Amino acid sequence: MIRGEPVRVLGVDPGLTRCGVGVVDGAPGTPLTLVHVGVIRSASDLELSLRLLAIEQGLEELLDLVRPDAVAIERVFAQHNVRTVMGTAQAAGIALLCAARRGLPVALHTPSEAKAAVTGNGRADKAQVTMMVTRLLRLKEAPKPADAADALALAICQVWRGGAQARLNQARLKAAVPPVRVQPVGEDSQ
Repeated sequence: MIRGEPVRVLGVDPGLTRCGVGVVDGAPGTPLTLVHVGVIRSASDLELSLRLLAIEQGLEELLDLVRPDAVAIERVFAQHNVRTVMGTAQAAGIALLCAARRGLPVALHTPSEAKAAVTGNGRADKAQVTMMVTRLLRLKEAPKPADAADALALAICQVWRGGAQARLNQARLKAAVPPVRVQPVGEDSQ
């Protein structure tokens, strides 16, 4: 395996009630290091806007604390429960916004991609993913809950697969972000 430049990646397993977050330092061909693992919670009895605000505030606080080089977010996939998909997609959107606000490159990985990266099997179950994340990060105890372990798997996936692609995406993002101008109502458009 080719050794690359060290990178710090924030993995986000989006969810409205529990948004898993995990931060890993590493590079292809070198040992990985755990920086942070946890969940950002929002109470299910709050209205949606306040739940999303709680996730945004938690992510912003974490971004200030750990200062990652890139962000890896689980790609939302269709499920039978539309309500669950919508909440997951909304939380993923908040993570995308927080990363874009800071000019950080973002990668979206499917659950199968993250599972394959850490276990070698895209159909691995949660227990297998947690076991391999624990082993790869040389942890004494498994990260809990499963959302946190999944976030670490996403971060590991990006460390191993991201490299040059993340740098290209960051350059594209900086070149493509147009200035935003809010036009007051009634002002003539020019």
